[in-house]
Amino acid sequence: MPPLHPELSRARFLPTPPVRRGTAGLLRWLTSKMRPGPAPEDMRVEHRTVPGPEGAPPVEVWIHRPKAVEGTAPALLWMHGGGHVMGHPAQDERGNIAFARDLGITVVAVRYRLAPRHPAPAGLEDAYAALNWIVDNAADLDVDPGRIAIGGASAGAGLAAGLALMCRDRGGPAPAFQLLVYPMLDDRTALRTDVDTSGMRLWSPASNRFAWGAYLGRPVGSEGISPYAAPARREDLTGLPPAWIGVGTNDLFHDEDVAYARRLEEAGVPCALTIVPGAFHGFEVQFAGTEVVRAFRREQTEALRAALFPER
Repeated sequence: MPPLHPELSRARFLPTPPVRRGTAGLLRWLTSKMRPGPAPEDMRVEHRTVPGPEGAPPVEVWIHRPKAVEGTAPALLWMHGGGHVMGHPAQDERGNIAFARDLGITVVAVRYRLAPRHPAPAGLEDAYAALNWIVDNAADLDVDPGRIAIGGASAGAGLAAGLALMCRDRGGPAPAFQLLVYPMLDDRTALRTDVDTSGMRLWSPASNRFAWGAYLGRPVGSEGISPYAAPARREDLTGLPPAWIGVGTNDLFHDEDVAYARRLEEAGVPCALTIVPGAFHGFEVQFAGTEVVRAFRREQTEALRAALFPER
């Protein structure tokens, strides 16, 4: 395991609390109480409920758009992280506002259902319903339906990758781009016993095993796991939207993310891969003021800019 990045060295003092049934329930309850901060003066921020999947409850979405943007603009559908068992759009509000402001786009964050109460494919179907709602209401939202990116962090990025597969297979909306920030893609990583965890922080193999089991509703590594839940299991990756994948060397998901990026390229899908030496899972949350985090965010912003504004 490489040493921690110099700007992240204080992370050696960070605890890595295990996520298991009791703690996950507490964390899920705490994040459910999160509330949006005051909307910046230059932003329009709306919270709506939109039609959910057939037979399921409506889906809550948070919409961010700069007031200065006039007419039709691209959009980003964003899914938060939390291992599929916790999390809330509020945790990414600052980042979503930054994407909207820096790029002049609409960012729609979806509050999807969480495991274990709602195992796969509930959260993914919520994301698919939200994407369809954006496309169906593009004119009212002043969104260009041909320039909608999908993205997320951790489990949310795994949902985005699964959503890209679902859209392709169902012939549904065609996302323009996938922004996958240290995506959670492969349940089989939870079976590995050869992982050096000495430089890892915040997300451990034990937490990963619990989260995948809760999300899948069956033992990790089982036969017949849906590739919509674990996108790394899909053999055919052709015809997917171009992608950007970013991950640190000290992230439990490093190997599965690098492998997925290479497989996308082999399938003819353009995929930019950013590897941050000495960075761990969720490193930008605790160290937002560092240059290594600012650079990581700039790469995401520029990848979105190139995909959504190809004429520039």
